[in-house]
Amino acid sequence: MCLERAHRLLIAIMLGFVMMAAGTGMIKIAFLLQLFVIVMLIIWALTNFCPSQYLLGKILPPCDFNNKTEN
Repeated sequence: MCLERAHRLLIAIMLGFVMMAAGTGMIKIAFLLQLFVIVMLIIWALTNFCPSQYLLGKILPPCDFNNKTEN
């Protein structure tokens, strides 16, 4: 697993938790989780720095999409 793919999976899982929380009636928790995702994406868009990618980059290698070999 590489960095960018893991990051996308984590965003999808987080949004899934938001949907689950909203579906089970935990509206406050769903709102706070959604707000967290929105703030992180805004920080990433404005500064080109994503704290979650920074932390994941400590344990996962970056994806190398340019040097993809086909078998």
